[in-house]
Amino acid sequence: MFQGFSQATGDFLWSLAMNNDRTWFQAHKQEFEDVLNQPFRALAFDTLALMQQAFPDLEFQVHISRIYRDARRLFGRGPYKDHLWFAIYTGPKHTVGPMYWFEVGGMSWSDGMGIWEDSADVAAAWRAAIDADVPRFKGLVDDIAARGSFVLWGPEYKRPKADLGEQLNPWYNRKHISVGWERGYGGEMFTDALPRRLADDYTALMPMFRFLREVYNNVLIERAGR
Repeated sequence: MFQGFSQATGDFLWSLAMNNDRTWFQAHKQEFEDVLNQPFRALAFDTLALMQQAFPDLEFQVHISRIYRDARRLFGRGPYKDHLWFAIYTGPKHTVGPMYWFEVGGMSWSDGMGIWEDSADVAAAWRAAIDADVPRFKGLVDDIAARGSFVLWGPEYKRPKADLGEQLNPWYNRKHISVGWERGYGGEMFTDALPRRLADDYTALMPMFRFLREVYNNVLIERAGR
């Protein structure tokens, strides 16, 4: 059961970023287990349980990232990640389709929902779904805005696809999208309340999550018919 992170969590990740090599990590492996890995895994499974209980129809699963980087993709970086993340998702893979996520780094943590498949047909289906019912999509955006200051992530097109106004353009003109919140250390992060905070955030994003699922399911149907 998750009991909270601590400032030692951030201190470890910050130190790892500055000393990203096997010798340092092996000397601090127990610290990694105590202040990061064990609480992180507990958080992932506690949050998953809350989402499974609240939304049994979606059959959520969880994927937890490893601290070790893929040796084939180091690109001059050290062998360890200086952040950890998990994804709560539906379907056969965590790498496709919409999913919820949580990430912790050395100075902050963030959570949200999105889709990272950088495919032209997914982006086109996203725009088509918005075009089909702009008022509905505006309502989804309004609901998220009412939750508090949020962040949109994802690469934008150099040439916008359309002009739907100041509020919707940042959503419409992206190759793929993620939305959520970024917060500093402290507060709920250091308590057993964090799984509930994440589940509440994910629930607030559920209407947009279901919208993305509709989009992605339409893409899968279109692909199957080719």
